[in-house]
This record gives sequence, structure tokens and C-alpha cells, in this order.
Amino acid sequence: MLLHPTADLQGRHVVVVEDIVDTGRTLRFLRRYLARRGPASLRICALLVRTHAGNEKERLVDYRGFTVGDGWLVGYGLDCSEKYRALPDIRVLEEEQ
Repeated sequence: MLLHPTADLQGRHVVVVEDIVDTGRTLRFLRRYLARRGPASLRICALLVRTHAGNEKERLVDYRGFTVGDGWLVGYGLDCSEKYRALPDIRVLEEEQ
């Protein structure tokens, strides 16, 4: 589902806050979409950025919390099938053997 911004972004400073940037595809789309709405500036802030996507993703994110590797991350709001979201820190979910 795509929700269009209801606020007028023309001439305003916009900061997009993202939990995790994985491939960067969604962020590239969002940046282009919002840029067409004429903001004075557009910055991206992400708590987590995956390392495997290379340099292009580095340019997408203006402010980053942590760089992470592969693995399914849970906790601190991130979940797996609606579980583990309430963990007080971010962890890599271990695969069941």
C-alpha cells in the first residue's frame, strides 16, 4: 500500500527516518518520489544499513546509526513473524537446526 503525503512538501526540509536499509530499492524510489514534490532539502536517516549493497547505498543514506552484515535482525522494533519485536536490543536471529 502506498500512502501519499498529505502535507505540502514544497520548500520544506524533509527527513525520512528508516529502520533498516537492505537493498536500497525502496529508498531510491522514495527519494525520487519525494524529490518531485519540491522540498527545499531531502535527507535520509537510517538506524541500520546493510553492508552487502555497496557504494551506491552509501550515497542514499545521509545519517546512519550502524552498519550491519547479513542475518535476520530482531528486537528494538524489528520482528520475525510478529515475534521478538520487544527485545531491548538488536540481535541476529539464529536459524533453528
